[in-house]
Amino acid sequence: MSLARWVGSHLTLHQPAQYVVVGFVVASLLGALLLLIPAASESGATTSFLTALFTATSAVCVTGLVVVDTSGHWSVLGEVVILVLIQIGGFGIMSLTSVIVVVLSHRLGLRHRLLAAAETRSLDTGDVRRVLFGIAKLSLGVEAVVAVALFLRFWLAHGHAPMRAAYLGLFHAVSAFNNAGFALFPRSFVDYAKDPFVLLVIAGTVIVGGLGYPVLVQVARRPRSPHGWRLHTKLTLATTALLLVVGWAGFAWFEWTNAATFGPLSVGDSVVNALFHSAMPRTAGFNSIDVAQMREPSKLLTEILMVIGAGSASTAGGIKVTTFALLACVMWAEVRGQPDVVAFERRIPTSAQRQALTVALLAVGLIVGATMVLIAITSLPRLDVLFEVVSALGTVGLSTGATPLLSGAAQLLVAALMILGRVGPPTLFAALVLRERERPFRYPEERPIIG
Repeated sequence: MSLARWVGSHLTLHQPAQYVVVGFVVASLLGALLLLIPAASESGATTSFLTALFTATSAVCVTGLVVVDTSGHWSVLGEVVILVLIQIGGFGIMSLTSVIVVVLSHRLGLRHRLLAAAETRSLDTGDVRRVLFGIAKLSLGVEAVVAVALFLRFWLAHGHAPMRAAYLGLFHAVSAFNNAGFALFPRSFVDYAKDPFVLLVIAGTVIVGGLGYPVLVQVARRPRSPHGWRLHTKLTLATTALLLVVGWAGFAWFEWTNAATFGPLSVGDSVVNALFHSAMPRTAGFNSIDVAQMREPSKLLTEILMVIGAGSASTAGGIKVTTFALLACVMWAEVRGQPDVVAFERRIPTSAQRQALTVALLAVGLIVGATMVLIAITSLPRLDVLFEVVSALGTVGLSTGATPLLSGAAQLLVAALMILGRVGPPTLFAALVLRERERPFRYPEERPIIG
């Protein structure tokens, strides 16, 4: 019996989404086993399983939350393992496992095949190989260009040895494009707060990685014909630009006179750092100022941006900018009394509106529930716990310093949130819910009182 037939006959999971969840869990466990190798730690001692599992999960889910300093605790071998896990997570175990379902399972009907295609974020259900090759080519191409730029900067401007500079350039290029937030500097990019080249290159890479493959492909194919772009592309680009500007202005306003953040910086450096921190909550997780020293309005703005995230089919997390934009369009249409929800002269179907509402409410529910549990099992302040939960579920990686203080149970909960944030609440719940059934009847309609 061939391997494909054996797998198809023995696996009992009925939803492609279940393979996605299992894929992330298995990758996290395998990564943890590799990080348990004594040579993976700087001291040569065996790392605790919980620390290895948390780090591997954070890398696979391209989050960036850590309980130990990446550069201080892990050896070069450990850092390479983390780098590979980031690349795997960024490329998408979700895509790989969904394609495996399509290839191996001969029992998938049309609806399940479409579900698998949706989970690979494929634009063409008939040519998954071409789409995956395009994703790989785009990822490696962008990472290579950014790695060279950072290598030259670290070498020529900051005095790192050529091999070290090349390694730093490669690691941070992969981490930035995949919105992972892992850095080989103890304080992330705080020591580079006065280097606009490094900050802008990292921010630009994060933004590109957060747009998503469908958007990047369409823009590349039709750069001079924005009127012909699909609605998804228009919503993603418009909302991304709006959020970047709002975040940029907000951080500059709130932190301009903060002696612990932007205060000591020049006007130009403050402007660049404000832009940098406007891009990072889009699930990148790097920081050039001490997040714990930010003012409370800045922390709240960061949490809002972390919840929204970046583009669909990208390396980012959050509820996605299209979800946020669609909910805004729904509210705008309701306020104006319009019968249809319209964006860029296109009518939004009711099913998409319901999906956006479901994604947003599930995210809010998970944030509230996880925050309550963590408050109950830890002694950390409520605001720090909330920030940690939002960062984990949004696969961001920013922290006020609470991550290393988490207990074992709290670390497991945060790791679960990272997987949930990467896989996505709808995908996870689709793995647990039975297939949809159409009712042969409809109940009478009655309108409740709203408000």
